[in-house]
Amino acid sequence: MSVDQHPTESDASRRLTDAINRLAASIARHWLAIFNTVVFIFFALPFLAPVLMNAGATGPANVIYRLYGPACHQLPDRSVFLYGDEHFHSLEELEANGYIPPGLNALQRQALRWQGSVEAGWKIALCQRDLAIYGAIFVSGLVFGLLRPALRKRIGPDGKWPKMPVWVFALFLLPIAIDGFSQLFGLRTSTPALRFLTGALMGAATVWFAYPYVEEAMQDVVKNAPPPAG
Repeated sequence: MSVDQHPTESDASRRLTDAINRLAASIARHWLAIFNTVVFIFFALPFLAPVLMNAGATGPANVIYRLYGPACHQLPDRSVFLYGDEHFHSLEELEANGYIPPGLNALQRQALRWQGSVEAGWKIALCQRDLAIYGAIFVSGLVFGLLRPALRKRIGPDGKWPKMPVWVFALFLLPIAIDGFSQLFGLRTSTPALRFLTGALMGAATVWFAYPYVEEAMQDVVKNAPPPAG
């Protein structure tokens, strides 16, 4: 067999590059489904923690609580409880009922890792605000997927997607900044309704600000991908 009958290193490298580009194009075609699936799993898994606690499977439940610990403070006075008499417990109520020691600051309550009780219920592994943020990201991602075909048809293959101006995005973030920082510095205490509202505004705004950029980038990947292997 002659030397030129063997695939050269450049041929092998080119085939590998084309395979990687085709894989990237496949991911780019389905990026929204991938994003929505990952967000849904991240949003839904914390609900499993109180279900497991209520069933007596404290080991697996605590794995979920610890898994989400770096992403959320999980403070009991800012969380949602299942299987108890109420879904929300104020700090004063938790202290009065002896669920947590009185006088603890936020860092001490976080370090306590109190997950709940049979009477109070078991807390979801994400706080109220984070549940609203990721829930809104998931729902907004679904809505973006429903509207995307019509937007693609209107924009055309080479058109630019409409973008949310940065200043509008900042306006949507302003309520969560005011609500969160005023509570952080002890100026006031927020409420579950405000945490859900400000979190939902941030989550929805994040999708409508970021996803058009991602869509354009993914479409460029698809356009520049090599043809399917024959």
